[in-house]
Amino acid sequence: MSTTSTSDGVSISFEVHGEAAGPPVILVHGITESSNTWRPVTEQLAKTHRVVTLDLRGHGNSADSTRYDLEAMANDVIAVVGAVEADNPHLVGHSLGGAVVSAVGAAIPVRSVVNVDQSLQLGSFKDLLMPVEPMLRDASMFPAVIDGLFSQMAGEMISPETSSELNKSRRASQEVVLGVWELIFTMSAEEIDAVVAGALAGYSGRSVNYLSLFGIDPGDEYAAWLRNHIDGAVVELWPEMGHYPHLVDPGRFIERLERFWSTGS
Repeated sequence: MSTTSTSDGVSISFEVHGEAAGPPVILVHGITESSNTWRPVTEQLAKTHRVVTLDLRGHGNSADSTRYDLEAMANDVIAVVGAVEADNPHLVGHSLGGAVVSAVGAAIPVRSVVNVDQSLQLGSFKDLLMPVEPMLRDASMFPAVIDGLFSQMAGEMISPETSSELNKSRRASQEVVLGVWELIFTMSAEEIDAVVAGALAGYSGRSVNYLSLFGIDPGDEYAAWLRNHIDGAVVELWPEMGHYPHLVDPGRFIERLERFWSTGS
């Protein structure tokens, strides 16, 4: 593992896999997880691509911080992109990582963005989180609530072995989780939507290939909403695959990446 520092002085751990020529691929994990989460994908993808995995601040081997907002975590990725000289990379992010790479793609030149099972309509996420906020803020209840949330989202198609590996990679810090979700807890849905719109404003007037791949249906209106922010965005649902479609079927996921990277659709 290597490290680099962000613009606000946070040490970010990353690793480069494979030495293939061509556009680099940056993989970004979800909340409480780490770069190890991507292992089934990384091992196959690194045979044909230079793949970079990283741990966001407060996750895996990266340092803690006083900031866990979307802008700060986008800067984690930007710091690693600079450290490995990954000009115009393909960005792939899951869950929290999907929101992060979406913000990065609006800020720097990229070849494409793939967002795995992360709706950017974060205002609607507030309805899910607010009932459990008191329990998340209770240190004694926090572990069980987090485990319950992710167990429910994982779905039935993920294998017990993969679920076990996911749990091993978790670093479920109450401080980090509350920091990431502070925006959800403290702002109105309208204010949250305004923050998201600001984070995506950099796509205006640019042509960026963007794929949003879901295992949990984001709703019939999501595709139109997303295209209002990112022109030409592709939204695709793999029904019943739950929150981890890339781990339920890594081979199919990699084939989909390759096709999207070559065709933009």
